[in-house]
Amino acid sequence: MPELPEVETTRRGIAPHLIGRRVLDVILRRPDLRWPIPAEIGTLLPGQRIDAVERRAKYLLLHTAAGSALLHLGMSGVLRVLPADTPVGRHDHVDIRFERSARQPARILRLTDPRRFGCLLWQAPGETHELLARLGPEPLTDAFDGDLLWQRSRGRAAAVKLFLMDNAIVVGVGNIYASEALFAAGIDPRRAAGAVARARYARLAAEVKRILAWAIERGGTTLRDFLSPDGTPGYFFRELQVYGRAGEPCRACGTPIRQLQLGQRSTFWCPHCQR
Repeated sequence: MPELPEVETTRRGIAPHLIGRRVLDVILRRPDLRWPIPAEIGTLLPGQRIDAVERRAKYLLLHTAAGSALLHLGMSGVLRVLPADTPVGRHDHVDIRFERSARQPARILRLTDPRRFGCLLWQAPGETHELLARLGPEPLTDAFDGDLLWQRSRGRAAAVKLFLMDNAIVVGVGNIYASEALFAAGIDPRRAAGAVARARYARLAAEVKRILAWAIERGGTTLRDFLSPDGTPGYFFRELQVYGRAGEPCRACGTPIRQLQLGQRSTFWCPHCQR
């Protein structure tokens, strides 16, 4: 599944091509993805100008005066800006077509989603969609720090990795980046969240910020199904310290990296470096 850096890479890739452009029409090749596509996508979005492209957690919002199209890439979704006459593939479910301008040719924003776990929904002006209403702070903002993690972890017996991945605590720290941040902070992912000291949470928050920011600059990780909007893969995967490296030597100490399932997700850690 594309994680926060992949979604932010997508936002940065498509935004310059969409902001200020007016939607000509929307082509829906099926009525649903993970959930039914609301009628507003076809009735309210056409004719509107894209005023901003925002990311909230792993969601993308195309803001207009009439409301916002809310997109999630799911497990395998990809958004690309393409020439309007690009041939349609089997899994190309949605095209948002834009008016031609004097400076730019006709373009489409195409959503390709082989597994159909993504979504295309609608947020009315002045409202917050229910999927966004209970989300925690963004990890790259001042609202997220070690004090917040420490305060919200008190009394929690859940593993610290699962706590860090809880979107009500902080958004967008998915499986890959949680594993990497915990390694960088020297924290065993199995440790109870309530047993982690305040100073260690300060380091963990700093590592989350550093790793996510660096991954964004590097284009995210290369997952099997992920490509950036220009069709090129991300490159942060080359710098992963523990994720996906079970049995390989730790780059810091040489101890074999271990793997187990936490919350039905694969977790990787170094038993020597992480305590």
